[in-house]
Amino acid sequence: MKKVLIVDDQYGIRVLLSEVFKKEGYQTLQAANGMTAIELVRQECPDLVLLDLKMPGMDGLEVFKALKKFDEKVQVIFMTAYGELKLVQEFMNLGAITHFAKPFDIEEVCRTVKRVIPLDAKDLVRSK
Repeated sequence: MKKVLIVDDQYGIRVLLSEVFKKEGYQTLQAANGMTAIELVRQECPDLVLLDLKMPGMDGLEVFKALKKFDEKVQVIFMTAYGELKLVQEFMNLGAITHFAKPFDIEEVCRTVKRVIPLDAKDLVRSK
């Protein structure tokens, strides 16, 4: 089953995304901060990480760099409520797939995740 790790300090966003992706057939993991996210990536090897840019403690950029050191092929889409073009560009230069500005269109996020880590027939059977 394909795994999506949702990293955001806002509980409501984690729960919303988790429910949406579970309904689609993905296994979801949640982290409220960078340290938890890094630990979950090490333990669970998610297929995709949805990563918030602005979090207390380690910000998204620090988390992303740590994840890249652990697994160069880690796939990350980041989310931000901030229009900081310099940070967006740095994320993209480091290999992020794309980014979404909050508030994001949940359907657009869903379509992008399905394109990046498509489910196959056996994933869909397991989720039913």
